[in-house]
Amino acid sequence: MNTVYFLVQQTMFFSIPLLIVALGGMFSERSGVVNIALEGIMIMGAFSSILFINIVQSSGAALPPQLLLLLAVLIAAAVGVLVSMAHAYASINMKADQVISGTAINMFAPAFAIFAARMIRSVQQIPFSNTFRITKVPVLGDIPVLGPLLFQNTYITTYLGFAVLAVSAVVLYKTRFGLRLRACGEHPQAADSVGVNVYRMRYAGVAISGALAGVGGLVFVVPTSTNFNATVAGYGFLALAVLIFGQWRPSRILFAAFFFGLMKTVASAYSGIPFLANLGIPNDVYKMVPYVATVSYTHLRAHETGRNLVCRLLLEKKKTQKTKKKITTREKKIQQEHI
Repeated sequence: MNTVYFLVQQTMFFSIPLLIVALGGMFSERSGVVNIALEGIMIMGAFSSILFINIVQSSGAALPPQLLLLLAVLIAAAVGVLVSMAHAYASINMKADQVISGTAINMFAPAFAIFAARMIRSVQQIPFSNTFRITKVPVLGDIPVLGPLLFQNTYITTYLGFAVLAVSAVVLYKTRFGLRLRACGEHPQAADSVGVNVYRMRYAGVAISGALAGVGGLVFVVPTSTNFNATVAGYGFLALAVLIFGQWRPSRILFAAFFFGLMKTVASAYSGIPFLANLGIPNDVYKMVPYVATVSYTHLRAHETGRNLVCRLLLEKKKTQKTKKKITTREKKIQQEHI
């Protein structure tokens, strides 16, 4: 049972950042803007927030650890919004290629983080003391089974991730804002015809995406390291895979994030799981599984879409033939009446 508790706890550390960032990408893409820049925004959010934590801890300020982490979350979100505005302006106002704009941010972010860290600290690593782990949540941590799974050896960012999921689902499907956001992504001309400001809604979608990506960068670094080295290990691109695998829907994104997180956990800690260790399967195989699943799903989805398109074309062709037959029979009747 201890192995199960360990596996679930570690899966949370890998899954929650993916969940938060993928939900951010969902808001952007539902508004009609592809945000390839998730990786770069994660790096910028992690850099600014970890630097803030380092400065506060170095100054000896007596801030409670959880309050310090929440303040860092706000800073990561703010920086994420600022960086995403560059992508929004290029994509929405300047009509630039969204992939090129996002790639430029992905290339700029690690270079800037390394340069700024060396200017401030003379080295590119930014260390911090990880005092944010919650050993046990009072009362809830004593619940049998659920306590060790969800309320022991955890971080407040885990619950933040689930809160973001719930809010995202409500906002997207139960509010006027969510309806307008989806309309701007699916039918921008129709949304514009009823008075919806498409540009403003797309800016809002990209801003939300940037805020969540920035927070996701911090959420990834804090549980898995004690220093920031200008990288988030490709989690921004992995979040895009989660977004595609989850079909841009919050509930399916949750499933996809935990699937990818579980595979990441197994790949990094399979030697500590007796059953998997005895199989003798290399950890690279476990690392490949999520990507193979994504490519396979995308291929099947494309095949299904193509098949549906062919069926529609055949139905339209049959309808056209029936219409032509009706027209010819009517013409024959008219000719016979004249005769």
